[in-house]
Amino acid sequence: MSVRSKEFDVRVFPVKLPSGVRYWTVLDESLMVVPAADAFLRQVRFGGDGSELTTRAYAGGIVLYLRWCARSGRDWRSGATDFGLFIVWLRHAGPAVSGVEPVPGAQVLVGPGVRPVRSARRINAVLSAVRGFLAHAVTAGDAPSAVMPLLYDLADDRDLPVEARGEDTGMTWRLRARHRLHEPVTPVDRISDADIIALLLACKSARDRLIVLLMARAGLRRGELCGLRRNDVHVLLDSRVLGCDVERAHLHVRRRDNPNGAWAKSRRQRTVPLDFLAVQALDAYADERAGVTPAENSDFLLVNMFRAPIGAPMRPDAINELMSALSRRADLDTAARPHQLRHAFGSNVADAGGSVDEIQQLLGHAWSSSTQVYLHPDPSRLRAAVDRVPSPRAIGDNAR
Repeated sequence: MSVRSKEFDVRVFPVKLPSGVRYWTVLDESLMVVPAADAFLRQVRFGGDGSELTTRAYAGGIVLYLRWCARSGRDWRSGATDFGLFIVWLRHAGPAVSGVEPVPGAQVLVGPGVRPVRSARRINAVLSAVRGFLAHAVTAGDAPSAVMPLLYDLADDRDLPVEARGEDTGMTWRLRARHRLHEPVTPVDRISDADIIALLLACKSARDRLIVLLMARAGLRRGELCGLRRNDVHVLLDSRVLGCDVERAHLHVRRRDNPNGAWAKSRRQRTVPLDFLAVQALDAYADERAGVTPAENSDFLLVNMFRAPIGAPMRPDAINELMSALSRRADLDTAARPHQLRHAFGSNVADAGGSVDEIQQLLGHAWSSSTQVYLHPDPSRLRAAVDRVPSPRAIGDNAR
C-alpha cells in the first residue's frame, strides 16, 4: 500500500498571540491553519483553561489522525467508522509511514514478530485527542451527529466504584469511550535515592541543588518549579505576617501565565510542605543569588545565573538540560529526567506510609487513579511482610 499523498500533509505548529500566550495548532500542506482542528485546540487552551503542552499533545494526535485519513482515502469527518483500523495503523505505522515526509512505497507491517511502534498508553492518548476533536466538530456543525455513536457507548454506572457513584441511589448514565487499549501495569519510572544523592553531589551551585531537592523532596513538576515566585515560598514557623495561615516551611503552587512558558498543570492551587533539606537549600541559594545584580528585580524564584540572559526566569527546557548535564557529571548509566525525581518523591511518601489522599494532594493529582501507581510497595517491604508471617513450626511450638 503506497502511503505518499500530497493531500493533507499536516503538521503541528506553535502559535504565539500578541498577549504572549501560546498554544499549538495544525497546519495543512499549504501551511494554512486547519480550521476545525484550530477551533478545537483554541477551545482546549482558552475555553477549557488547558496548558500549552496539552494543546501540543492534542495537536500531535490530531495530526496522526488526519494523515491516516488522507493517506487511506478517508474523509476525516467519517473516519471514526474505521477506528479499529486506525488503532492498527497507530500501533504499527512508524515514521516512514506516519511522518510528515513518508517514504515512497513504505508499508504498514503487522503480524507475529512485528513489534508495535507505539505503546498502548500513547495510542490511548491519541484516541482521546481525536475523540475530543471529533466531538467538538460535531458540536460546531463541522461533522455529522452520526459520528458520536461511533466514538462513545451509552453506559450506566454499575461498573464504577461505589465511591464514584455519589449519594444518589438512582441509575445514572454516562458516555463511555468505545475504543481503548488495555494498558499493562508497569512499575513507577522513578530514579533511585542513590542516584538522587549522586545528582546532588554533582551540582556546582546552590541553585542547582535547590532544583534537584524541590523535585525530589517536594514532588514539583518542572513547569511548576519554573513558575514559582519568591513570594510563593514561606520558610517562617508562622507565616500569618505574610497573610498565610499555613504553619512551618512550605510553598504554594499556583497556575499562572508566565513569560518563560512555565505552566502549572493543575488548576487547583496546592500547598507543599518543605523539609529542612529544602529550607537549607533555599537559604544557600538566597546568598548565592544576592551576588547576581540582574536578578534583584526578578520576582521569579529560579533565574538564569550562569548564561544569558542573566536574571531572566529559567525556562522549563533548561531543567531538562540541567538534569542531562548533572547525569553526565554523576556518571549515571542513563540521563535522569525531571519527572523521575517527582516519581521518586511520590514513591518515597507511599513507602513511608502515606495514604492515597495525602500523596494525591502533595502531587496535585486531579484523580486518585493517578496516585494509585505509587501504592505498589518497594520489594524490600514485600520481603519484610513475608518475613513477619510466623512459620508453622513456631505456631505449633506456641500451641504446646
